Amino acid sequence: MDALRITHVEGTALPMRGEDVDTDRIMPARFLRAVTFEGLEQHVFEDERSGSVAGDRAKEQHPFDNPQYAGASILLVNRNFGCGSSREHAPQGLRRWGIRAVVGESFSEIFFGNSVMIGLPCVTVSPDELHELMERVEERPSAVLRIDLTAGTCEIDGFTCAIGLPAAARDALVTGAWDTTGLLLARYEEVNAVAATLPYVAGF
Repeated sequence: MDALRITHVEGTALPMRGEDVDTDRIMPARFLRAVTFEGLEQHVFEDERSGSVAGDRAKEQHPFDNPQYAGASILLVNRNFGCGSSREHAPQGLRRWGIRAVVGESFSEIFFGNSVMIGLPCVTVSPDELHELMERVEERPSAVLRIDLTAGTCEIDGFTCAIGLPAAARDALVTGAWDTTGLLLARYEEVNAVAATLPYVAGF
């Protein structure tokens, strides 16, 4: 059970500026055909990173391709991140890419729920605080950002701010209850004992 608990996340950060980043951008629809989520990390922001999307975004180096942020485990985003379709492949791809937490101004409700279900905390800060975090990371990409879900804080280079996270989501993450499969496996003998008493399972 202890292995499932997520109380702290720390690492270098990757700032991605822009509001209303939707799940179609995060994970293009053609990669939703797979039976499992294996390999999705290879296709995060695929169209923008390959330059196949029209517009100014295609002319700039994508943050996920910037070597300064290689190995980053915390994603910094602006308002309404993860909007659009409800595809769970978007947070799956981000987590498999190496992202272990997302700090932003606000998140789409469905994206937020899908993220919590896979142990990917999405915490909020004010626009001014988010701006400060991004500025500090862009100035020093090697700086370590620390998120404390229990204390409700985010800190980098001496700058600390409060984070927002619904109580139910925080409790699920810090107790390990977010991983329902893990909970069942951790108490497998109890599950089998109960199953043996159920006629529709035991066959009597």
